[in-house]
Amino acid sequence: MKTRIALAKQSLTGISIGDAFGDSFFRNRDEVEIALSNKTIPETQWRFTDDTIMAIPILQSLEEFGEVNQDFIAVKFAENYEKDRHRGYGPSMHRKLMDMKGNTDWLSISKSSFNGSGSMGNGGAMRVALIGAYFYDNLDKVSEQAKLSSEITHYNNEAIAGAISVAIATALCTETKNIDKDVWLDTIIEYTPESDLKYKIKKIKTLPKSYTINTIVTALGNGTKMLAQDTVPIALWSIYHHMNNFETSLWKTVSALGDRDTTCAIVGGISIMNSKDECIPKNWMDEVEQWNDSIFYKD
Repeated sequence: MKTRIALAKQSLTGISIGDAFGDSFFRNRDEVEIALSNKTIPETQWRFTDDTIMAIPILQSLEEFGEVNQDFIAVKFAENYEKDRHRGYGPSMHRKLMDMKGNTDWLSISKSSFNGSGSMGNGGAMRVALIGAYFYDNLDKVSEQAKLSSEITHYNNEAIAGAISVAIATALCTETKNIDKDVWLDTIIEYTPESDLKYKIKKIKTLPKSYTINTIVTALGNGTKMLAQDTVPIALWSIYHHMNNFETSLWKTVSALGDRDTTCAIVGGISIMNSKDECIPKNWMDEVEQWNDSIFYKD
């Protein structure tokens, strides 16, 4: 039986693959459309972005403390940012992480966004799946720890709701490999705090996979706004309709375009936990930048 840390590492690997996979589709629209039509990945270095880099300190906190230590993670976020600032960080994260360097008052920095309400961006959701994998057998703990992890940079209720929903989704996939998709979605809804995000998640059952991806994007978003409520629902919709299939869920997610490295990172971190081995391409596993050998984990 895998240890909790091994499960968290498995989820982080899924995040990194989804992240690098999605990022490879940021290029000329015509080239992307051809690649999607042929299900071929544009030439890529399989390099992950800030989605994975910001998940690594969460793993390190779990390794060191067995839980989310906000002070520890905040320091690691700032340190990793200094190691390479050119990994896809959004404008607001550049400012926050620069402010966090040498500043222990990360809470004030996090709360300062949007006149004190905190950011409702998707940054809390993109990095949180491994918390669900680690605490898979205690959903209340998953919810609590996901909230703590989001607060470090994204204090807004929408962002926290996004982090909780992704972590709960991952925990359920870790706990029960063949979970019924409706039980899965209903449990996510139950644990997601009242929010615009929760309203959108409730719409997933009304949107069959036969609908065009453009229709789904109109209803749920695709991360273009970089908000939790514009990003998480499309990821959960993809998994709901392609449960147990890592590869197919990622192809469906990237076809929505938008913030595709982040939506795919979220899907990767969740779906890898209950996907059949044959649905996780070995060459993707082998070719993706190895987070455990990176400067963000080893140094």
